[in-house]
Amino acid sequence: MRKPDAVRAFAAAAFMMLAPAAMAQTTLAPHDVPARRVPVPDDVSPQLRAVIAQPLHSGWDTPPVTAEGWRRLADSEAAAAAAVVEPMARRLHVTIEQSTIDGVKVYRVTPETIPTPNARRLLIHLHGGCYVLNPGEAALPEAVLMAGFSHMPVISVDYRMPPTAYFPAALDDAMTVYTAALKMTKPQDIGVFGSSAGGALTLEMMLRAKQEHLPPPGAIAVGTPMADETEHGDSMQTNALVDNVLVSPSGFCNAAARFYANGHDMADPMISPLNGDFQGFPPTILTTGTRDLLLSDTVRTHQKLLQSGVQADLLVFEGMSHAQFTLDDRIPEDRQAFTEISAFLDRYLGH
Repeated sequence: MRKPDAVRAFAAAAFMMLAPAAMAQTTLAPHDVPARRVPVPDDVSPQLRAVIAQPLHSGWDTPPVTAEGWRRLADSEAAAAAAVVEPMARRLHVTIEQSTIDGVKVYRVTPETIPTPNARRLLIHLHGGCYVLNPGEAALPEAVLMAGFSHMPVISVDYRMPPTAYFPAALDDAMTVYTAALKMTKPQDIGVFGSSAGGALTLEMMLRAKQEHLPPPGAIAVGTPMADETEHGDSMQTNALVDNVLVSPSGFCNAAARFYANGHDMADPMISPLNGDFQGFPPTILTTGTRDLLLSDTVRTHQKLLQSGVQADLLVFEGMSHAQFTLDDRIPEDRQAFTEISAFLDRYLGH
């Protein structure tokens, strides 16, 4: 009788001999998946289970077709998002002040208590919303969470959006604030973060900083980035109709990104940063969930960062759809996400 190690070696050798022939005969046909019901996982907190159980985002398959339609959608969603900001700010003991930096609208989100090492640190926030949604205070839940958990001051960029400004207005505004921040403190004491479109903008900022020969920040935090607007990525299909936020690759977020691009090539690295050169990027932490339509965008970004020699960590939360770790400090998994992201930034800023 063969010993177990010998059996494993024999099986591996047999597979290597058979694999090329099998691959040669395999057609690249899609898998047919029968209709199925996907239960709410029982291994997450009750608060997150309630979020996972929510129906698909209303209107996901009927995006606006006019500029006025997009404006109305942004205004209607902004009211609901902004309503959570003040209560969360009170719970997390942060203050919010509207301001401008070199003509760009911003919000300064400041913890009531700032430890001495954080006094010199500054975080820049780019909000999500598919480049079209979450104007004004609606942009702030993620910034409030970060300020509350990291105890670092945050500048949230209320960047210009359609229908009043199109590509590359959002990136231009982000870079204006970053350039100003470089005059406020050392680059190694600056962190940049954002999710969804904000995650993409964070990556785009790093590419633009390289182009403009600006020093990189000390670290970045990239949540479920819209890193590839050419609709590639396995989870675009496998998580379609499972992600209850973005829902489908052909849904409202894709339409919004194209509205922002205004006819520009969607493969441009300044819209699809996964197509850019990640060499020299600062340490990066990425966050996503198992039901996220952009899980693959996040994973592919993480892999490319590692291949580019960048220190990169990846957080993946059970059951979460797109950017659901940015919702509410009362959800344990959201608290865990920002505790870990804050620890990462603390580890690398100023070093």
